[in-house]
Amino acid sequence: MKKNLIAIFLAITLFGLVFWLAGCGYFAQPGETVAEGNRRHQRNLRLNQQALIKDVDTVLLSDKPSKLTDKRIP
Repeated sequence: MKKNLIAIFLAITLFGLVFWLAGCGYFAQPGETVAEGNRRHQRNLRLNQQALIKDVDTVLLSDKPSKLTDKRIP
């Protein structure tokens, strides 16, 4: 039983090591430089923040002007 667990662990480790050394990383895209990756991450963070602000405005009902009165409030 112990030999089987060790063999499975070694097989999984070897499998992961082969993919890691081959460049098939989970987050990396083929042909992407470090600078491009950083720009992509910054853009994703900026878009996520904009979406969060829009969602908060929608929840607080501040995304549309109020229609409670016909008078314009300066």
